Amino acid sequence: MRSAQETADAPRASVGGAALKFCGLTRGEDAATGAALGARYLGAIFAGGPRLVTPAAARAIFDRAQGTVRRVGVFAAARPEAIGEIASAVALDVVQLHADPAPETVDALRRHFGGEVWAVVRTATAELPGNLSSLFDAADAVLLDAKVGGALGGTGVALDWPALAPALARARRGRRLVLAGGLVPANVARAIAILAPDVVDVSSGVEVAPGIKDPARMAAFAAAVFGEPAEHGVP
Repeated sequence: MRSAQETADAPRASVGGAALKFCGLTRGEDAATGAALGARYLGAIFAGGPRLVTPAAARAIFDRAQGTVRRVGVFAAARPEAIGEIASAVALDVVQLHADPAPETVDALRRHFGGEVWAVVRTATAELPGNLSSLFDAADAVLLDAKVGGALGGTGVALDWPALAPALARARRGRRLVLAGGLVPANVARAIAILAPDVVDVSSGVEVAPGIKDPARMAAFAAAVFGEPAEHGVP
């Protein structure tokens, strides 16, 4: 069995090829736990809501993670210059754009940020936006999430993966997909099997309160992603 440090130094991929991202972090100990469990990405929220953190707090949270974990900052509608300044202050590797960005929004950000840009697409049905192929072209990855009124993400609402699969595959054409929305230890393996995402992204599905992660649920989620045995009793 690997030690926590060995796991953090060599983030794993699932049996379906998906990497793991824990998002909405507000505590350094949760970042440390996520890294030890083999997460490749850790995320902090700069887009408002109950998981909002300041750039200084995010930097301190990320600094608790050991190994090669990549830092993701989640933003809503903000000026590209402002995003670039925060990304530099926090040493972000990835900027995740919510608020239904257009391909032009991604292009504008690249003039102020040299890392990866993920464009978030949200849907409440099996319908996908008409510009999805263009977003895949413009961004380094497209993140698919559930659309819930009054919230950008972290709602715990799952998508209808089988219904979305055909149209998503046509627009994706083998390019990088991040899957979020209602993922929990009990369903993430099925989601990976249906949509074959490159990354699975969890926030509320491993929490006891907004922004407060439960180490047992984090461990169960990681075990489900990596196809490993987990303790019983974790939903």
